[in-house]
Amino acid sequence: MKITTLVENELARDHRDLEAEFGLSLLIEHAGQRILFDTGAAGAAMRNASHLGIDLRQVDAVVLSHHHFDHGGGLPAFFAINSHAKVYLRHPPAGKEFFRALLVVSRYIGLEEGLLERFKDRFVFVDTFTEFLPAAYIVTNITHRHGLPKGDRYLYLKQNDGYVRDPFSHELMLVVRDDDGLIAFTGCGHSGVLNMVDSVIEHFPHDRIKAVVGGFHLIGIPVPETMAASKDEMVALAQEMRKMPVDAYWTGHCTGHKAFEILKEGLGAKLEAFHTGTALTI
Repeated sequence: MKITTLVENELARDHRDLEAEFGLSLLIEHAGQRILFDTGAAGAAMRNASHLGIDLRQVDAVVLSHHHFDHGGGLPAFFAINSHAKVYLRHPPAGKEFFRALLVVSRYIGLEEGLLERFKDRFVFVDTFTEFLPAAYIVTNITHRHGLPKGDRYLYLKQNDGYVRDPFSHELMLVVRDDDGLIAFTGCGHSGVLNMVDSVIEHFPHDRIKAVVGGFHLIGIPVPETMAASKDEMVALAQEMRKMPVDAYWTGHCTGHKAFEILKEGLGAKLEAFHTGTALTI
């Protein structure tokens, strides 16, 4: 399986000719299928694909991890290139998605207003476990045995009578089965990486988990970058991740540099970072 990072917050060292943006988009190529997992914040993923010689007209399906702009903001640019691929996603949440912090910052972070209506023929809403392509699965019922990322405390839904914490009922996971195991994709991991791995184990109890790829949402406030939890909590998370039956973790985007460095100390070679242009063969 080949996974190409079309966009992430930073550029890979050998791809300074590409564009980075605060967002995530991964192209997954396996068994003759092409799946686009998230689309980044704007059009950088599409421009990077063109620069890399990747023809997005050949994408068979898109999976949107959740309804935030940094994962679905590139959809209009993708639709301008690809006229057929369906987009699989959860139903919208009960309210508009907002980031709120420091008592003064309040910013809308959802998908472009009216996007779902304008392109309604392209969307397929999925709220149960679904095999949408051969050996490609959407997991929607994510367990909550472990705590949620503390960075979630800045994320709200604006409803008619005020703001409520976002429970992330609009988040999903993508799991793709390879010949010798599974690769799970977390998007931002708002439900918590441990809960997400638990959910994969529940659905595929007899399969090897070769890799978990995506963000783990361990940042607090993106600019300037802060770590939402304490160092001790990050050390404990690394210990729990090490216990999980996962061969390797690849992470970027909303995990953050500070958290990554602490996790790396605990996980060693089991954890690596990906950036814009990184191509993985797993």
